[in-house]
Amino acid sequence: MRNPFPYHPSEKQLWKCSSVAMVQELPNTLAARDQSLAESHAAIARLSDRLNRVLKGKPGVVESVIICLLARGHLLLEDRPGLGKTTLAKGLAAGVGGRYARIQCTPDLLPGDITGFSLFNQQEQQFEFRPGPVFSDVLLADEINRATPRTQSVLLEAMAERQVTVDAICHELSATFFVIATQNPFDQHGTYPLPEAQLDRFAMKLSVGYPDRLDEMQMLTDAIGASLTSEANSLACFARGQLQRIQQLVADVFVDARIQHYLLDLIQATRSHSGVVLGASPRAALTWQRVAQARAFFHGREYVVPDDVQETAQPVLSVRLGVVHENTEQVIQELVGRTPLPAYSAKRQP
Repeated sequence: MRNPFPYHPSEKQLWKCSSVAMVQELPNTLAARDQSLAESHAAIARLSDRLNRVLKGKPGVVESVIICLLARGHLLLEDRPGLGKTTLAKGLAAGVGGRYARIQCTPDLLPGDITGFSLFNQQEQQFEFRPGPVFSDVLLADEINRATPRTQSVLLEAMAERQVTVDAICHELSATFFVIATQNPFDQHGTYPLPEAQLDRFAMKLSVGYPDRLDEMQMLTDAIGASLTSEANSLACFARGQLQRIQQLVADVFVDARIQHYLLDLIQATRSHSGVVLGASPRAALTWQRVAQARAFFHGREYVVPDDVQETAQPVLSVRLGVVHENTEQVIQELVGRTPLPAYSAKRQP
């Protein structure tokens, strides 16, 4: 598919080099860039294939999870128990070659159980820090709404700043730190609803849903004689440091000004809709743009098209819109349906 929007500004400037040496090096630079892109897309394809083996019959969910990861966001999974949310998180951690940690959130869970704590070493006669499960690459916070607000606030700092503060000392987390939080919408007894400030830190909200009969039958067949550790011990799909490089490539995906205006039209529409009491924030606009960039990169493009914005509207907006007396999904469909698309020429500009 050709880019209907103008070239990335850096591409124009690349060809305006006045230095002969720079012009001579240009083919090598472009070749290295193309090779990096090819390796990145191959790694993403391997990860997608692995996750589709782990979570059968849910290619759309798998795509959205990978897009959220590439966008450096965090994911909220809201669905019934037993649908493969934990299996998905473990498979993702193994696929990216990162450390996996799981927190079972309960009302008696303390902040130190997540961040870690300082322990006095009698031999060294000093305190030493023992890191908690938050010092991982993929963190699964199971039933996050069962933790108290005090404990939830610890995750807020970790998700927003990728750091935690213990005993007035800041500890940096992994550069690719990724939180998958789950909650069961059908059992609200003894839960603490997530505040809007924390919901806005999630890039997307997804529901896995039940598999169809054929996929569930295949799950039963594959479970007979299957090794319990085969998937966990398999090789990672990404090389060391490759995920961080891919995330930077995603951040460089070109977004035309007309696409940005279209996105802002949608953001403004959430604030003026009669059924929405809490519209999307500026942070939501930044998150949505990054998610659209990630979707474009996932589909092999270096530029964003309106479809990238539209297809990510449901998972991005459903986690942060305050809707009363109406169905959130229907409200989002209405917002997208009545917002005019950006106009553009079918020809590429020189």
